Amino acid sequence: MSAEETGVAAVARYLDEAGVEHEVLAHQPTFSAGEEAQATGEEPRHTAKTLLLHDHAGWRLAVLPASHRLDLDKARRLLGGSRHLRLATEEEMAQGFPAFDVGTLPPVGPQLPLPEAVDVRLLYRDHVVFPAGDHRHGVRLDPRDLIRLAEPRVGDLCEHEGPPRRKDFADLPRI
Repeated sequence: MSAEETGVAAVARYLDEAGVEHEVLAHQPTFSAGEEAQATGEEPRHTAKTLLLHDHAGWRLAVLPASHRLDLDKARRLLGGSRHLRLATEEEMAQGFPAFDVGTLPPVGPQLPLPEAVDVRLLYRDHVVFPAGDHRHGVRLDPRDLIRLAEPRVGDLCEHEGPPRRKDFADLPRI
């Protein structure tokens, strides 16, 4: 990667050099995964987000469906992380990975750690779209190529998405 190569150019080159078939999608600037899905004409279930986590061991990447929220306890178990595992701040992302716009971290690229955890839900898609390092591009690829490239742990990383759990007896009103 040349010194001036950043964002989508760096990601595309990385994927080309790794022999991963992909498609770069140009779109209007977006600032959320939902907006990116709409701008690229994809269903929201086909979009993924990359979350930068920090632990004592340093930076770690987790990739999950954009329509879901990360469950930090599940991530800790899957990654063998400490109780200090947390989401990185925007300032940390900007300082640690200046080649990419904040909020558009791709799951793979130069100067990035490979994803250590990928949510199993993504494997049931024939393709996913993820941010390509800036607010105007996405990359479409087969999620199995991401697994082959990164060799991450695969498991459930998302918060439970059902009806609220039953209240404990202590939470019930006294009669």
